[in-house]
Order: sequence, then structure tokens, then C-alpha cells
Amino acid sequence: MDGTTPTLSRCVNLVLLGPPGAGKGTQARLLQERFGLMQLSTGDLLRSAVAAGTPAGQAAKSVMESGGLVPDAVVIAILRDRLAADDCAAGVIFDGFPRTIAQAEALDAMMAGQGRQITAAVSLEVDDAAMVARVSGRFTCTACGEGYHDSFKRPGTPGRCDVCGGAEFARRADDTPKTVTARLAAYHAETAPLIAYYARRGTLECVDAMAPITTVSETLTAVVARTLA
Repeated sequence: MDGTTPTLSRCVNLVLLGPPGAGKGTQARLLQERFGLMQLSTGDLLRSAVAAGTPAGQAAKSVMESGGLVPDAVVIAILRDRLAADDCAAGVIFDGFPRTIAQAEALDAMMAGQGRQITAAVSLEVDDAAMVARVSGRFTCTACGEGYHDSFKRPGTPGRCDVCGGAEFARRADDTPKTVTARLAAYHAETAPLIAYYARRGTLECVDAMAPITTVSETLTAVVARTLA
């Protein structure tokens, strides 16, 4: 990549599918930097809407406080409000939504009402055994949040963070091999119908997420270019 920011000829709207650890957040940030696409994480949007006190945020607040699942209609309303913002004009990346066929259909209907459509649904494909090793080996500096890995990225000085010099590190409680295996199984069961849904619409793109980050980024850049062809 040459570091320039291409000018998009039309709005690009991506659905990014992938299990925990597949690199969705990293790749979404790279696409945002390269194309000006806004990453829309439903968790972040829900919290922002609640903090802003919007009608949809108020509807979500009581549900979230009770630990329940926010109704699809409320999530769609929050997404509709967010898509109307100027910084979403070039396009968006949906991260964490949709998760079901019903949500995908509701998202399609809402976007059609705004003259938009999903231009590509990208499935970040992973090898489950390799993903267990990748995710369960992660740890972070408790002081600055810098991420490390038992195999791929250890601190230059053992026991010291490369960024801030901190000496305390932590691992997520749910990043054990057993938990990661269960999360992958749940993801595949949940996402399989969505993959079929977008395949029927001719918008599915499958990307090898086990490749190096730069390779995955280049592939996703090519996906965006194809949607504009």
C-alpha cells in the first residue's frame, strides 16, 4: 500500500464477520484509515446512545442495566441515527452486527430506506486450532494496555513492557484454550446461516485471516475495489 487515501466513487458498506481474535478490529481500523470508512461497533454505539440520551439510547438503557439483550428494533434505530452522520457518508463497516438472519434482514430494510445497501459481507476465515493458540497466548501490560503474545510478540526485555516499562501483565479470564474453543464453536454455529444469507445475495467475500496482517489488509483493499468496479 502506498499510504495514500483513495477517493471512493460511491458509498461502501461492509459487514465484517469473524470470530474473536480473527483481527476484525485491526482490519476495520486499517480500512477506516485507507478509505475513510467508519467502523460501527454495536457495543460502542449502544453505550454512546445511552450516554447521549437519545430516544433509542433511553430505550436501550433499562434493558442494558438489567443485563438483557437490547431488542433488534432499538439497535436498528441507533444504527439509523449513526448512519445519518456526515462522517458515514463514504461508507461504514458493521462490526458485531448482524448476528442473525432476522437482524440481517432488518439491516437491509433500514439501509434501503436510506438509499444504501450492503456492498460486501466479508468472512474472515480462520483455522480453529491455530486460533486457540493465537488467542490463548495473548497478554497485555496492565499500565498502558500494550498487547503481547507468548509466541508471536514477547517483550524485548523479559518482564518489562516495551512501551512504558511496566512490569505487570494480565491475561483475559476467558482467553483459556477451553473457553476459546467453546467461543469458536458458538461463533461458527451462529454465523453459518449469515454466511449462507450473504452468499445467496452475491455479496459474500471470504478472506484468509490466518495470513499476515498486511496480506489480509491488501486482500480487503481489493475487496473494496471490486465492489466499486
